[in-house]
Amino acid sequence: MNVNLNIERLVLEGFQLRPGEHLLVRAAVEQELSRLLSERGVSPQLLRGGALPRLDAGDVRLSGGETPRQVGTQIARSLYGGIGR
Repeated sequence: MNVNLNIERLVLEGFQLRPGEHLLVRAAVEQELSRLLSERGVSPQLLRGGALPRLDAGDVRLSGGETPRQVGTQIARSLYGGIGR
């Protein structure tokens, strides 16, 4: 399955990032979400094609010691819950 994933805007609220870390978080979200979509697929509704103007990850609980990559991975897994099989 080919996956074309484009995250135009990623809004992160409720925690602080150092300058430049938002880029690392976004890259981790794209990488993990692409992996999940490729390996596990998507819901039947999305298989027909189309775009999602918004996808809410819900609450992502963080302990405070996560790296930007770990934060992105957790966000991607939560997002996948809304679009996966």
